[in-house]
Amino acid sequence: MSPSRHPSRPAPGGAGNPRDAVVTGLGFCLPGGAEPVFTAAQVWDIASQGRTVLGRDGSHYGSVHLTAGQFEERLPDIPDFFSRHYTNAHRYGLVSLVEACADAELDVAAGDLCEAALVVGRGSVDANVDSYLTLLGIDPDSATTLDALEMFVAAEQAVSPSDVAVVQGALTRTIGPCFTVSCGCASSAVQIGNARRLIATGETDLAVVTGVDVFNVGLIEKGQRLLRGAQHAYDGMDAAGMPDLLPSFDSLMRPYDRRADCINHGEGSATVILESRAHAARRGAHLYGQVLAAAMTRDGLANPLAADHTGAQLARAVRLCLGDRWRIEQVPYINGASDGGAAVTAMEANTVRELYGPDSTVLLSSQEGCFGHHGAASGCVGLALTLMMMEFGEVCPTANCEQPADGLSFDPVPGTRARPLEFDHALSFNYQIGGVKHAMLLGGPDAT
Repeated sequence: MSPSRHPSRPAPGGAGNPRDAVVTGLGFCLPGGAEPVFTAAQVWDIASQGRTVLGRDGSHYGSVHLTAGQFEERLPDIPDFFSRHYTNAHRYGLVSLVEACADAELDVAAGDLCEAALVVGRGSVDANVDSYLTLLGIDPDSATTLDALEMFVAAEQAVSPSDVAVVQGALTRTIGPCFTVSCGCASSAVQIGNARRLIATGETDLAVVTGVDVFNVGLIEKGQRLLRGAQHAYDGMDAAGMPDLLPSFDSLMRPYDRRADCINHGEGSATVILESRAHAARRGAHLYGQVLAAAMTRDGLANPLAADHTGAQLARAVRLCLGDRWRIEQVPYINGASDGGAAVTAMEANTVRELYGPDSTVLLSSQEGCFGHHGAASGCVGLALTLMMMEFGEVCPTANCEQPADGLSFDPVPGTRARPLEFDHALSFNYQIGGVKHAMLLGGPDAT
């Protein structure tokens, strides 16, 4: 049973503006340990208990472990000529899309998405590398006709960041807007903002937003060795703005914890369905909540790998979201995007201090420690969990945070138990290294 269909929480009413961007479906293809997690109920079960599905046997990475049978069960009619060339990014993105459609009671085969906007967030291109190198290394003169055709199909589907949007568009046969945004871990959050604007302006009544990334573990390990070697050789170099914490498989990520010393990655995909309130009402859809506002800024720094720890531009993004309509006092919870890095924690702490003052009691938690730092999927996962928290009246803890760091300006909800809190407004943060600082204001179904 999806959390939205929980018997103690009846489906909310339809008050509000007809062009409000409401969320009606959630779908996933995320790490779950031995098996992937696909539904809102499965994701909630992990996040609400602060559980981590990252390995604890010396390799802390969130692997999806999607089997061929699980994929074919959900997508049985895709021609093998195309599907045999899919990368994991394709598979994860397609699975989360059909799961979200099932949750929203939309029938892809019946053409319910034929006019939908399909927008995808992609950060990493690790899944595309093998296809790119294969195409680069092939000799056209010695390839057979069939080999050349197969290689062409594989390359067209997988050598650019638009890979997932291409196959999702083919599955749904949409004639609506279909495009990809790539801005690191803020990618799907930015696309949620884009989807909201498409709905608000009347360009579409239905938008499907997917964030998906796959990471090459060998590439991450090589990057670790390179940076460690450079730092060892040049202890006195000016490394201002360089990453203070490296990705690691050796120890567990602990956002907002005084023992935080690394970042763990995790692959996977998340999809959210947004509709105009009028469109959702016409078909009697259940509403998880709504996207009230979204804004993005950049720190304005010259270093492409740096972030301003003062949080000045993140605070500005929040104020752009709030505008003259909402007050920060209406927001008792923030879904943070800490990957365990001290710089990100400092930025969030300073942002909260700037917005709420020195005596803040706001709750701010991150669930990245549940599934790993999953790149472009972060925005969709953060939105989904925040709306479920509103629905259940509980704030999920920060996974793996047991001993909160000194100097935090917020309560990180440590431990493994959800905290009771009734609220109708929340913020969600996402960031790109050296780039976008993104804030979303989320509301319950009838929030004003």
